[in-house]
Amino acid sequence: MARLYEESVRDIMNRPGEMREREIDIVVPDRFGEALASIPEGEKLSLDVRLESVHEGILVSATVRSTMHAECGRCLRDFTAPFEVEFQELFAYTPTEADEYGVHGDHVDLEPPLRDAVVLALPFQPVCRPDCPGLDPESGELRDAEAAMATNVDVDPRWAALADFKAVESLGSGVPESESN
Repeated sequence: MARLYEESVRDIMNRPGEMREREIDIVVPDRFGEALASIPEGEKLSLDVRLESVHEGILVSATVRSTMHAECGRCLRDFTAPFEVEFQELFAYTPTEADEYGVHGDHVDLEPPLRDAVVLALPFQPVCRPDCPGLDPESGELRDAEAAMATNVDVDPRWAALADFKAVESLGSGVPESESN
């Protein structure tokens, strides 16, 4: 597989304080994400990358923007939404076991931290909109917002006394209706 994104750092290597910024668009070669939300193959990623030379290596700070394709966790409709994530990673000149990434020759491979940042930032249970009413639990049909609010929920008999208490609170008296007669 061809590398998604490698950046040459020859001009700033071993020159602490030197910095370079780049804006680049790349195309996702393989799908990022496996659950309800993903960045599909062929989608464009817009990156704003800052490469800074520090004593230990190259510090990479990046902002990634794209379009997330997802299935709503409530109503199961497909939708797209803007997606943005930031990450920062140090690529060490002499990587140790504690360092996950290193400078290879005169370049840094941004694919692993980029993929990790995107996949970890994708929502686990995406929703098409915050007030999505979801599916009716009995019929499986899509509910509208008014129907979701008006749904009468069967009260568990163990909690029936509390339901009566709520009714008393709304009437304003301190005694349940059954005891006031």
